[in-house]
Amino acid sequence: MDTRELAQRWARTWTEAWPVRDVEAIAALQSADGDHWASMFRPYRGRSGLRAYLTECFAEESHPAEVWFAEPQVDGQAAAVEYWSVIYVKGAATTISGCTLLRFDEAGLVAEARDYSHVMEGRHLPPAGLFESAPAPQSCSS
Repeated sequence: MDTRELAQRWARTWTEAWPVRDVEAIAALQSADGDHWASMFRPYRGRSGLRAYLTECFAEESHPAEVWFAEPQVDGQAAAVEYWSVIYVKGAATTISGCTLLRFDEAGLVAEARDYSHVMEGRHLPPAGLFESAPAPQSCSS
C-alpha cells in the first residue's frame, strides 16, 4: 500500500472504532514499537502505550463520540490528517479539533503519530465544507 492508502485506512479505522471505543482496532494500526504522542508532552511508547492511552480516554466517555476525519494530505512516507470530534464525558459535550501527523514503517504500520489539538466545551459541529470528503459522523445515542 502507498502512504495515501495507509493514511486513509488509519482515518477510516478511527472513524469507525472511536464511536464504539474499539481499542484493539486502533491499536492494530500501530507498530509494536511505534510512538503515539497525544501531545508533545504526553508520549505513549509502542502499541501497548497506545492501547493504555485509548483505554484511559475511552473509559471517560459516557456516550459514543461523533467523529469526522478529512482526506489525508500526503508527502512521501508522511501524512497529515485533520479531525473533529465531539466526545461526552459524564454526559457533557466537549469538542476536539486537531491534526495528526503520521509516519508509516515499511510494514504499513504507524511508526509515529503526533497529535496537535484544541479543545472547547460544548457540542460544536465542524465548519461547513471542512470535511466534505469524510464520512458523516456516527450518530450519538444516549
